[in-house]
Formats: sequence, C-alpha cells, structure tokens
Amino acid sequence: MSDPLEDNLNKVMKEIIKNSLFTERQIEIISKRRNLSGRQFAISRGAFYRQVAQCQAKFQSFCYSWILLKALGILREEDITVINRLAEQVSVIKNSDVFPEREDQVIYVIHELLERTCKL
Repeated sequence: MSDPLEDNLNKVMKEIIKNSLFTERQIEIISKRRNLSGRQFAISRGAFYRQVAQCQAKFQSFCYSWILLKALGILREEDITVINRLAEQVSVIKNSDVFPEREDQVIYVIHELLERTCKL
C-alpha cells in the first residue's frame, strides 16, 4: 500500500525534512493538526497523541531558538530574507512536477545558500 506522505513529497521536500529537526511522521502529524492533511494514521490513539506532544515541544523549541538567535543579532535580517525566499520557492515547487535531474540542482542550491547563511 502506498504512503500518502510519500506520494505527496518530491525528492526536494524529503531532503529538507531529512535535514530538519522533524521526521516525516512528525511533519505528517503537524500537517494533520494544522488541518493541512486529512490523512488517517495506523497507530494507536495514545501513540498518536504522544507524538503530537513531541511535535509541539519541538516546534516550541524551534520558535524559542528563532527568537533567541534574532534577539542576539545572530540571525540577521538578510539571513531571514534568504530563508523566506527559499521557503517561498520550495512552496512553489513542492507540489509541482520537478524533473528528477533538476531536483538535485535545487537541493544543491538550497544547501549552498544555507551553508553561506548559517556560517558562523
């Protein structure tokens, strides 16, 4: 049986998730909780709500980290601009048909831009 998340994610999105703080399952759960997905899960209610709590804690930690880095001047306006542009571009391509040979190029560009942006 095919996994709906697998069906909806192209290689670019899978690579971004792989390098994020979240797992694919956690992204599924967050999407469901934000009413972005109607997917049903083949796990017990207890396990689902335990993972919801883990997702919420990670998401809050991410937000606190963002606030901290911004307040300390570590995350600069130009960094935020680059990240926002990347997010907008990924949002456009996430559901589009990207040619497989172009996916690696997109992933490379994202990686290079984040390497430069996050350099300390």
